[in-house]
Amino acid sequence: MPIRGLRFALVCVIGLAVVRAAAAAEAELAVTIAGRTTTYAPASLLGMPAATSITVPNDVAYKRDMTFRAVPAASLLAGVGPDDTLRFVASDGFVATIPAALLLSRGGAVPYIAVEPPDAPWPALKPEGGPSAGPFYLVWLNPQQSRITPEQWPYQIARIEDVLPLVKRYPMLAPAASAHDTVRRGYAVFEKNCSVCHTLNLGGDATIGPDLNVPYNPTEYLRIDALRRLIRDPQTLRRWPAAKMPAFEPKLLSDRDLTDLLAYLRHMTDRKIAVPAGK
Repeated sequence: MPIRGLRFALVCVIGLAVVRAAAAAEAELAVTIAGRTTTYAPASLLGMPAATSITVPNDVAYKRDMTFRAVPAASLLAGVGPDDTLRFVASDGFVATIPAALLLSRGGAVPYIAVEPPDAPWPALKPEGGPSAGPFYLVWLNPQQSRITPEQWPYQIARIEDVLPLVKRYPMLAPAASAHDTVRRGYAVFEKNCSVCHTLNLGGDATIGPDLNVPYNPTEYLRIDALRRLIRDPQTLRRWPAAKMPAFEPKLLSDRDLTDLLAYLRHMTDRKIAVPAGK
């Protein structure tokens, strides 16, 4: 590479690092519990006595082993009970609703809030560059012990809030009272795996993917075998570079879970809401 080109490349790399470090330094994590909001800058979290270094094998965001400086998630959740629910809102519109019992680390998987140090930015999520998973990222040690799914690893977190369970805030998601147990299990699968990106009957917190019941439910325009294939690996059914939907392999979503989810979706075709004008 010519000297001039090498200098330009170095300037670009250094400039990107400076920009990302400045973004991490300016970012704050807002945690709202019982109506009271506390904000944390990266430096304040990293300065906590509970801050520690952890190594996450095969990290969900980076697809490789990663070492982070982090604080136990429970250390930010004073006043939260095991029956409560926490909502994690990411800056890109991803929203994960997670039972507090998982986050209070009473056996099973152990959750941490990884914090991107302002002076040591994390790598970009994509080889071509762009944002990292920071400045705040929910990671887990021993996730398999609590069946933690990739949708329960929100990154680029901006807010953590205690909220009512999803179905209490959005009753239009609920199956009929007379619904079969398969359908009820399917709703639980939807809540855990699908509601982070999709609404249904215009109910939910997510803003990334399309609604799954209005105007049409996917069971109305896809054969069941095609829909199974779409959920298992979206790129095998319709491929495009900007696709965001991840693959749900059997180790993440069992065949029974997938069957239950499809039963819930089919059930909800008969429970469509009227779409308000302008929606």
